[in-house]
Amino acid sequence: MNNRNHEGSRHGGPPVVSCENVSFSYLDSGRPALGEISLEVRAGEYVGVVGPNGGGKSTLLRLMNGLLRADSGDVRVAGFDPAAEPFEVRKRVGMLFQNPENGLVAPFVEDDIAFGLENVGVSREEMRERVRKAVRAVGLDGYEQREPHTLSGGEKQRVALAGLLALDPEVLLLDEPTSMLDAAGRRGVLERLEALRGARTVVHVTHHLDELLDADRVLVLGAGRLVADVSPERLVSDPDLLRDNRLVLPTALRLAAELGLGPAKLRTPEDLAEAIVEKSGARAR
Repeated sequence: MNNRNHEGSRHGGPPVVSCENVSFSYLDSGRPALGEISLEVRAGEYVGVVGPNGGGKSTLLRLMNGLLRADSGDVRVAGFDPAAEPFEVRKRVGMLFQNPENGLVAPFVEDDIAFGLENVGVSREEMRERVRKAVRAVGLDGYEQREPHTLSGGEKQRVALAGLLALDPEVLLLDEPTSMLDAAGRRGVLERLEALRGARTVVHVTHHLDELLDADRVLVLGAGRLVADVSPERLVSDPDLLRDNRLVLPTALRLAAELGLGPAKLRTPEDLAEAIVEKSGARAR
């Protein structure tokens, strides 16, 4: 990894998640999915992971959760090896996959959200309260008695996320958590994740760079290698890094860059318009 792209963590203390020289290859693959990856994530950090398709993003999360075992190197989560001690790791880690269908198992929405809580022995009273808060957090009030198979793809994703939030894990591994949501659904999920900032450790894989503008750091994976470890501001203002890793800026950020507004946190056209007005006013003065 090029050292100029490594900015490190602003959080102190020992790492909650670490990978040291980790490599992994799928059977019959022509090249490693990950090659000699080393990184650390500390308690309370919000770390984004981006890169082109096939770059190794989802593989990295599966190694952290113990769903895959590294061919070489060392993976640790809260001091445990996820592949050798999966029960210890999964008591502390919650993972949300791209396809929510795989995690919906109960006849009704509220039962599905409560499923994980039942498995860890949460009392009935506490379970009801956690489910209620999780339902509200993802905007599914009134859906408690709906059957999951009647929901849209985005609604199913929100049910899956609610089940994860109800468990209240120390570490959240998110693999494209908003991939099936509309704009309003994405905004609601991101607001909930923002509310967890500092209280939980988050590793968030996404293709939407605007979802990571408030992250502490962003890891860029390409061809199974850790290409960069940078701040969101550095990422969105580095055209070479974006181009080389086939990363596309959201429209507002791209226009802001073209207009010389810098890597401001512009999520919407309204934000961009306001920034343009402010800049024009400053010039007029």
